[in-house]
Amino acid sequence: MSESRESETERVTRRLRGEILDGVRLPGERLVEREVAGALDVSRVPVRDALKALVAEGLVTLRPRSWAVVREFTDSDIADLNEVRAAFEPLTFRLAAERRTREGLDRLRRTLDEQLAAAQVNDSVLARRKAADFHEIVTELASNELLVEIERPLRSRMRWLMSQHDDLPAVASQHQQLYAAIANRDVAEAERLAIEHLAHSQALLRAGRS
Repeated sequence: MSESRESETERVTRRLRGEILDGVRLPGERLVEREVAGALDVSRVPVRDALKALVAEGLVTLRPRSWAVVREFTDSDIADLNEVRAAFEPLTFRLAAERRTREGLDRLRRTLDEQLAAAQVNDSVLARRKAADFHEIVTELASNELLVEIERPLRSRMRWLMSQHDDLPAVASQHQQLYAAIANRDVAEAERLAIEHLAHSQALLRAGRS
């Protein structure tokens, strides 16, 4: 859908989601309908609906009396996300290496190039966004509708999880290796690198929270 046809609720949801994932709005920060509506120059109705959508995505927790808070992910929340990621990510990369198309590979390459460029100039927001885009495109390349259905409601939480690091060059370098394995249809290598990438991501996350 083009931005011109985007509803107010969708626009507010996209804006708030981006601010949460980019770290503009911090964990525990209050999201008061009246204040958000004033800042975004909309009525309270699309803000209320946006907050409900973000609750469903796992990024916001509702509180009584017309306000909410940016979710604070606990160690238990993160462990749960990592367990799910460990179960599905090696499969996703293996299927992508088997089934990728030329068009899909081109999109993956463009996203990787944008991630690499952002990492080189230490643009952390863009680099993290493109890193998450990379994973979502790989899921599409896996060409498994059930996998996409499972991934979609977890997408925002996974994007948050993947943004919790500062080692932009290392993550971009690992994505380069994963891209090469997919491009070469090297199924075993794609799966092996996915497992390594997951372990590295978990180590970065532990370091960042220690």
